[in-house]
Amino acid sequence: MKIGNREFSIGKHTYIMGILNMTPDSFSDGGKYRDMDKALFRAGEMISEGAAILDVGGESTRPGAVKISAQEEMERVLPLLERLKDTYDIPLSLDTYKGEVAAAGIRAGADMINDVSGLSQDPAMAGIIAESGSACCLMHSVGEKIRGDVMDRIRRDFEKILKRAEQAGIEKERIVLDPGIGFGKDYPQNLEVIRRIGQLQELGYPVLLGTSRKSVIGITLKVPVEERLTGTLVTGVMGILGGCAFLRVHDVRAHVEAVRMTEAILYGGEAVL
Repeated sequence: MKIGNREFSIGKHTYIMGILNMTPDSFSDGGKYRDMDKALFRAGEMISEGAAILDVGGESTRPGAVKISAQEEMERVLPLLERLKDTYDIPLSLDTYKGEVAAAGIRAGADMINDVSGLSQDPAMAGIIAESGSACCLMHSVGEKIRGDVMDRIRRDFEKILKRAEQAGIEKERIVLDPGIGFGKDYPQNLEVIRRIGQLQELGYPVLLGTSRKSVIGITLKVPVEERLTGTLVTGVMGILGGCAFLRVHDVRAHVEAVRMTEAILYGGEAVL
């Protein structure tokens, strides 16, 4: 799979996506990197630690977060995307569900659109991604309680999302799927999705797992956000064992080392990149 100017060996290695939020209210690092110089420094730090792709966000998607306009979101992320593209040679992902923001972000340098709504929030999004030729990460998110087998529901919903993508002209080789830990799923369901993450390989697309510092870890270990690294690492290893192509994380270095160690055990070091 190609994202930006980099080829990713899907099925042979798990890559780390570093989170860079330009938001005042994200649940974990809200307000920490809103200053351009701090954001650029953090980006360089994550790259040096081994991040293979950076995910830039301008609007928090945590439960209860205040929604902002497309204009405000663009004011937060477009200058950073431009500076990142000028400064570093790394693929850039833009975390947005708004078509207008996605289109502007692609022009500013985004190589991937990370849509937490799975193309369901903005009717224009699928066409914008298709026309641009950019990669996309499509997340599973539902507004109502999931009843029955959670993985069966996720697979069925992904089939609808993928049909929408196909009809819009998004090429299969440009799509990554995210099961959406914490989005429309209760605590036991989140644990079950992590445990059964390997089953999503049956769909034939690269899978991204995003559990970094989320409430499923806080509830399990009874620890605050800043003390959830150990739990996040464990979920990441489950993702590696389940064949995930990407882990979206705040703590890059620890996860790069977790990938290296896990893959060394699995493959004797041969598949470690």
